[in-house]
Amino acid sequence: MSDPILQVEGLRVAFGDAEPVVRDVSFALTPGRVLALVGESGSGKSVSAMSVLGLLPPQARVSGSARFRGEELVGAPVESLRAVRGAGIGVVFQEPMNSFTPVLSIGTQIAEAVRAHPSGLDRAGVSARIDELLRSAGLDDPARIRGAYPHELSGGQLQRAMIAMALAGDPVALIADEPTTALDVTVQAGILDLLRHLCHERDLAVLLITHDMGVVADVADEVLVMRRGEPVEHGTVADLFAAPQAAYTRALLAAVPALGPLAPVPPRSGACGAAGRPSAWGEARPASAPPARPATGPAESRPAGQDAGRAGRDLSAGPRLGDASGEAGPSLGDASGGAETSRASRPVVARLRDVSVRYDRRGTPTVSGIDLELRAGETLGLVGESGSGKSTVGRALSGLVPVVAGSVEVDGSDLRTARGRRLREVRSRVGIVFQDPASSLNPRQTIGWSIAEPLLVHGSTPADRSTRVRDLLDAVQLDPTWAERFPHELSGGQRQRVAVARALALRPALVVADEPTSALDVTVQAAVLDLLSALQDDFGFGMLLISHDLAVVRQLADEVVVLHDGRVVERGRTETVLDDPQEDYTRMLLAAAPVADPARQAARRAAWRRLVEVGP
Repeated sequence: MSDPILQVEGLRVAFGDAEPVVRDVSFALTPGRVLALVGESGSGKSVSAMSVLGLLPPQARVSGSARFRGEELVGAPVESLRAVRGAGIGVVFQEPMNSFTPVLSIGTQIAEAVRAHPSGLDRAGVSARIDELLRSAGLDDPARIRGAYPHELSGGQLQRAMIAMALAGDPVALIADEPTTALDVTVQAGILDLLRHLCHERDLAVLLITHDMGVVADVADEVLVMRRGEPVEHGTVADLFAAPQAAYTRALLAAVPALGPLAPVPPRSGACGAAGRPSAWGEARPASAPPARPATGPAESRPAGQDAGRAGRDLSAGPRLGDASGEAGPSLGDASGGAETSRASRPVVARLRDVSVRYDRRGTPTVSGIDLELRAGETLGLVGESGSGKSTVGRALSGLVPVVAGSVEVDGSDLRTARGRRLREVRSRVGIVFQDPASSLNPRQTIGWSIAEPLLVHGSTPADRSTRVRDLLDAVQLDPTWAERFPHELSGGQRQRVAVARALALRPALVVADEPTSALDVTVQAAVLDLLSALQDDFGFGMLLISHDLAVVRQLADEVVVLHDGRVVERGRTETVLDDPQEDYTRMLLAAAPVADPARQAARRAAWRRLVEVGP
C-alpha cells in the first residue's frame, strides 16, 4: 500500500468560544483508495474535511495536525493553502446548483478553475482542456455542456460538471461531499461508477462524505464513523459491515431501509427485453420479505408501538386526532371488530384515467396515458428516474398543473370540471409534502403560522386554528411550544415533520408525498417514514409516495407504479414488482439501488452495468 497523501491526527474544530464541534479526529488518505466519512447530519463530517483546506468561516478555531505530502496545513498561511486547493486536493461540493454561479455558463466557470492553476494554455488550449475534463467526467457532448447554464442541465449532469471542475488542477486527492444526495438511483449509480473509475485510473485518494450506507458499501475501502463530532469506529468496509463494533454503527446500519436481493433474470426478448442477456445476477431471490428494522434509532425517537413494516399495520384503527370540536376524522373500519377492512370496501380517494400533461402547448406530453387508482388507507409508490414524470403526476393530482386529456378525480370530484368554490373544496382534500421543506416553508413566518395558513385560507376561527396547530404538532411528535419558532431553528428532520403537519391541516383524503426523505440521513429518514406510516393509520388518508429510493417504497407502499419517459411500464403489488420485476427497466432501477452489504452490492453493480449496456 502507498504512503498516505494526507495524514490527519487529533483534529479539533471550535467556533468562537463554544465547545469544539469536532474532537480528536484522525484519518489518512491513500492513493487509489476511498475513505468514507459517515454519520448523521451534524456529526462533523463536512466540518472536518473543510477545516483541512481552511474553508471554514474566520471564527473557526482549528487545532491538531493535517499534513499534505509532509506539509502542515493547520495554521498554514492562506498562500500555502491556495497552492494545495484544487492543484493538490480537489473538492466536489454537496449542492452543485448552489455551487455554480447561475448567470455564467458552465464552460466559463470551469475555465476559471483551469486558469487558477497556471499551465501556459492559450484560449484555444483552455477550451480543449475544458472539453477533456467534461469527457473525463462522463459528459459526451462537451460543446453543448460548455455553453449551457446551470439551470439547463439535469442534476446528474451538474454533478458531473462539478467533478470536472474539481479535476481542473489535476489533484492527487479528492473530497466528495455528499456527491449523490437527492439524485435518482440510476444517476447515482453513474456518479459512483465515475468516482470509482477516477480513483483507479488517476490513482486518486478520495474522501467520500455521505450518510448513505449503501453508497459506502458500493465504493469505499475504509470507513470512519462519526457521532457528535467524535470518531466512534474506523475500519475496512468488509470488517465494519460484517461485524460492527460500536453500538452507534449497528444502529446506523439497522436504520437503513431493507431492499431485497435481486431475482434471477431469465433471457427475454421483445420491446423491453433482449434475447441472450445474462440470466444469472449472482443473487438468489429472497424466500420472504426483508426483516423489519429495529424500533429505535440513534437520532430521532420513533413512534411508540409502531412496526417498521406494512404487514404489521392495523388499517382498521380509527384516528386519534380530531378537530377542535372533538369530531374524529374518517375511519377505515370498525375498530371494535379489529378486522382489516377489505380493499374493495374502502373508498377511492384518487383516480387518474388516461391522463396527459403537457407544459408546452406545442410540445410532446410530459406524461401520457396515465391510469391510477388509490384507496383510503393505502400507499401507492410512484418510482422512476428524474424526468420520468413522477412529480408531474403528483402535481396533476394536486391540481397544480393543467391536464390536457383524461380525468383527474379526487375524493369523488373531477378536478378538470370543478369551478369556483367547488374547486377550492376539492383542492382542500389534497395535502402535499414537498421535497425540500426548507424551500416550502416561509422563512419569515413562524412554524405555527405555516401550519395554520391553510386553515386561515379556508375560514377557520382563531381559536380553532390555535387548537388545531397544537394538535398537529403533537401528532408529528414536536413540542407545541415550537409553534413560535422559525424554520431555520429546526433540523432537516424537524422541518419535514412540520411539512407533514401542514399537509394534514385540512384533514385531506389524499396526501402527495414528493420525495419526503430525500437528503435526510438514514436515522432521521427512518423516523420520518415511521411517522408517515403511523399518521396514515390514524387519519386514514391515501398516500401517493413519489420516491427514487426503492427501499423506502418497499417499506411504505402497498402497490408500485413504475414510470419511464412519462408512461407506465410496470405496476403491481410492491412485493411482486420489487421481488420479481417483469420489465428490464424496472430491473435496472433495482440493480442501481445500492444496498448496505458489500458482497451483494458488487453483484448488483455488475448487473446494473450489464443492463445499461443493453439498454432498458
